Amino acid sequence: MNNSTPRDQYSIIKIISIWLLAAAPMGILVYIINPIISPSYESDPFSAAISRISLITTGLIWQFILSLIIIRQEEGNMSWTTIKKRLRLNTPIDPKTGESSRKLWVWALVFIVLLATVISMIGPILDTQWASIFPILSPTPGSDFNELLASSEILTRLVGNWSFFGLMLVMAVFNILGEEFIFRGVLLPKMEGVFGKYDWVVNGVLMGAYHWHQPWTVPGAILANIICFSYPSKRFKSTYISMAIHGFQFILVIPMILLLVLGMGP
Repeated sequence: MNNSTPRDQYSIIKIISIWLLAAAPMGILVYIINPIISPSYESDPFSAAISRISLITTGLIWQFILSLIIIRQEEGNMSWTTIKKRLRLNTPIDPKTGESSRKLWVWALVFIVLLATVISMIGPILDTQWASIFPILSPTPGSDFNELLASSEILTRLVGNWSFFGLMLVMAVFNILGEEFIFRGVLLPKMEGVFGKYDWVVNGVLMGAYHWHQPWTVPGAILANIICFSYPSKRFKSTYISMAIHGFQFILVIPMILLLVLGMGP
């Protein structure tokens, strides 16, 4: 049961336009603005990392705002009732009965396990192969978060740095709200008119390709989004379930950052 009538469905032009409004600012911020305002990674790796993370966070906040703008334009208001209905912020719905059921939340755990598998095992293999085929898309110094946390200089400067912890909290919140609202809330319910029963596959591809600001992650991101985010959101007609799955990674990352700030890291 789709929340939209056929006449409410987006055209291919509108889908691409919304994707560009979400994706283009990320590239502009990372590839154009960041080199202008940020010191080089070689001269000041910590400040360069802060600059990049701050700009990415700005892009995520923009996606959240963009979602609300689209809702206002389409629905005529931004009441909580309207936002909940339009973005499908509801308990998962049983595809057989059409009824909401809290029991379906157990599926979030299943997809979290799948996501962990993709992130830790399958994704890195795909990303490595992708970078070997297209070396120009490999990470540049300071652009890979894992590389940053391997830098002794950066780890030293994280100790007691509560502003960095606050920045990571904001990024985590809007990573979930921004990306899930625009891709699973705004786009996914209105893509069936163009892509039919495969709308969730295309939605995952669009979400993965949107990561062009860190192109070495695109293959793994596409796989993770198709299987772990778009599919459960489509099947259970709920953006909340994909938000819960999406938030899993931050349950691990935020405590790790906290330990580093407290000086309890490696």
